[in-house]
Amino acid sequence: MGQDGYALGVALMVDLILKQKGNLKNDLLSGLTVSFALVPEAVAFAFVAGVDPAVGLWAAFFVGFITSILGGRPGMISGATGAMAVVMTAFVVIYGIEYMFAAVILCGIIQVLCGFFKLGKFVRLLPYPVMLGFVNGLAIVIGKAQFSQLKENHSLIYNHVSDSFEIVGEWMSGGNLAVTAGIIVATMLIIHFLPKLTKAVPATLVAIMVITLTVTFTPIQTVTVKDFVDTQVVFSLEKKQKTKEFNEIKGDLKVSEVDAKGEEIAASKIILLKDESVRKAGRFKIPDIPVSWNSFTIIIGLAITLAAVGLIESLMTLTLIDELTETRGRGNKECKAQGLANIVAGLFGSMGGCAMIGQSMINISSGGRGRISGISAAIFLLCFIVFPPLWTCIETIPVAVLIGVMFTVVVATFEWTSLRLWNKIPKSDFLIIVIVSAITVMHDLAVAVASGVIISALVFAWKKSQSIRADVRDDGGTKIYSLEGPLFFGAITNFKQLFTPPTDPDNVIIEFQNTRVYDHSALEAIKNLAEKYRELGKILKIRHLSVECQNLLKKAGSLIDEDVSHDPHYHIASNQLD
Repeated sequence: MGQDGYALGVALMVDLILKQKGNLKNDLLSGLTVSFALVPEAVAFAFVAGVDPAVGLWAAFFVGFITSILGGRPGMISGATGAMAVVMTAFVVIYGIEYMFAAVILCGIIQVLCGFFKLGKFVRLLPYPVMLGFVNGLAIVIGKAQFSQLKENHSLIYNHVSDSFEIVGEWMSGGNLAVTAGIIVATMLIIHFLPKLTKAVPATLVAIMVITLTVTFTPIQTVTVKDFVDTQVVFSLEKKQKTKEFNEIKGDLKVSEVDAKGEEIAASKIILLKDESVRKAGRFKIPDIPVSWNSFTIIIGLAITLAAVGLIESLMTLTLIDELTETRGRGNKECKAQGLANIVAGLFGSMGGCAMIGQSMINISSGGRGRISGISAAIFLLCFIVFPPLWTCIETIPVAVLIGVMFTVVVATFEWTSLRLWNKIPKSDFLIIVIVSAITVMHDLAVAVASGVIISALVFAWKKSQSIRADVRDDGGTKIYSLEGPLFFGAITNFKQLFTPPTDPDNVIIEFQNTRVYDHSALEAIKNLAEKYRELGKILKIRHLSVECQNLLKKAGSLIDEDVSHDPHYHIASNQLD
């Protein structure tokens, strides 16, 4: 008995340690590890969005710090993510970074409202095929975005279709392409094979350090993060000035002169003026955009998309961590915290973000369980940002290294097992995976997930509509229909076909013991059926309705005129009369 009690005590202690909210030492060490992984990915995602690396790094700090303190899932890591970055790319090019900051703030407000209205619970409605399509589509979009970085010799051209100026480049070739490809492959090989030797240091960080040092101390010539940022700043400034010049004279031109003048301005040489409106990331400032309805219409679309994408990815990650730790996070609290984090991020000149699946898995596997793990990761990251020598090191990172990091993320994110499911799961589920992935690539993640949910719901409704059936028997001159299956809008047609009022006897009973009435359409179908029997002078009784079904019928007084227990018009009776 003593040994059994001792064993039980040990088991309880082990269970308590495994499920504890946090351990200070483990959380701090895990936070340090995560911060190393946050640096390259924050820079890479900023690179995808077409903004300065500082914009991504500050986003990782603000979003990670605030959600770790106030969020609903201790141990989950948030920061700048690829899902939100890819949505921002075209928007930044068209409208500029200030509009992006405003959209991030509005995104945060929407997310806070979602939390207050308790919409976080609806993540449970996401079918697994939709999640697979979401993940696969995200991986494809991130991978596709990397190829645009394999261009050089950029220039500004005039687009005849959109009447606007665009930054374009030529595909790399020859030696430059060979060097870039070599760096990408080397980066991916290090990230893949280093964990097989040691997991003491994040492989991503090692790959970036090794390749950066190799390029720095050898004659290898390649584009660095500083080169890329400087090029983007110059061309963005040139585009802004030429767009302003073009718009000032466009109204005085004939239609036939517009294109020629646009090409002339695009090819002209100008003296770039310093843009005083550009602010440094990490400094508080209200976004510099006109306060007007037009500005609102510009940012609302991106804000809704960012809010949806951010919440979907965060709540999916929260659900995954719940399963791994056998605990339960609070989705609505996470919505509010993420919203507040994005509001602050936008006000301080950063790109916003959401939960990061990869970093969260690193944290959990490293022993991080409590809020300290996320808080410490954000504080360590802040040290990297504000310490000048470390910031200089970030600027020397070759662009090809970040492309390699992102390709690795793509490989790890894509659910390769889903490719083998085509003949092992229902065809409708596999089709949903393909559709969600395709819409993600062609449009955006939010529309893709919404489409997937709608298609899944329609498929489910169709399948369930086929399951309504009846066991018919005769009991002393009374015909009894024993129904089985759900009765809702999709099953109405099949429900009507089960009955033959003209040939039925004078007394008919419908047994609802094995079925349920779910909606208005079902009530209307019952009403119409009762009306048919009444017109034929026959009595219809309904028995064994569940309490929920009886309540639905009672609430439908406008349809059935009177309580079903005493209905003289349709001769409907419930089991209360029997």
